[in-house]
Amino acid sequence: MESLKILIPTDFSVQAEFAYLMVKKLEEKTSIDIHFLHVLNVPDTVSMDSRGDIQTCGEIDVNFVVKQKEIAERKLENLKVLYGNHINVHLVLGKTTDAILDFSNSHGFDLIVMGTKGASGIKEILSGSEAQIIARRSKIPLLSLMCDRSDLQIQNVLLVHNFSNPKKEGMGLMHKLIKAFNTKVHFLQITSGKVESELGKVESDMKHFAELNGIVNYECHLINDKDVENGVVHYNQINNMDIICIGTHGKGSLFHQSATEKLINHLFKPIISFHLN
Repeated sequence: MESLKILIPTDFSVQAEFAYLMVKKLEEKTSIDIHFLHVLNVPDTVSMDSRGDIQTCGEIDVNFVVKQKEIAERKLENLKVLYGNHINVHLVLGKTTDAILDFSNSHGFDLIVMGTKGASGIKEILSGSEAQIIARRSKIPLLSLMCDRSDLQIQNVLLVHNFSNPKKEGMGLMHKLIKAFNTKVHFLQITSGKVESELGKVESDMKHFAELNGIVNYECHLINDKDVENGVVHYNQINNMDIICIGTHGKGSLFHQSATEKLINHLFKPIISFHLN
């Protein structure tokens, strides 16, 4: 079976450990090529050449950056001691989210996996979490999680979508998960209208979507709720899903300003966000 190429951005926190444990769970069923990336967060005036030598201009002391780089390299090497020599480790310089996006795009990853601390209140409004920003801007699917999910059985995946205009989407990752774990996909659409009157049309659209995207093992669900975030939370309280997939158009989310991003920061479930065509 072809392997999944996975990028785990790490700041050496417990959240990055959660990301690795999640990836190990995937590895039980499918071959995985694991890459850890640490970004040394430095201004544009600092650069690193192909030999790994640091150049700076302006106010920044080159020795300070060299020391930071050496510490990060030791921590990356320690990951190989912890997890084994099969993992790949990388160090780049730059602004964290920009560097993660550049690296993931230029190296052809199937998936980015990030542990997130979550965020709420003023911090979220000002900056959002790094995972939110990656979800908004990455063309590569992002799997984000807030806690240790090493006990996870990936049997039921929730796909939250507006199915009213079915088309073929980039579902490569979903197909790999279905194939590896024999997963059932639960299609969910959230409406603010009456479920009874809309159900027939929505189920027909979902069936068409499944045909277009080659999904065979699925169930259809339509629920009424005030918004997507609440709908997903309420659906999940009744039907315990293992992973939640939600599409984004990159300008916030599919539905309103940013259901995907809010869920990344507030839901204790692994969430895969992917860009829709």
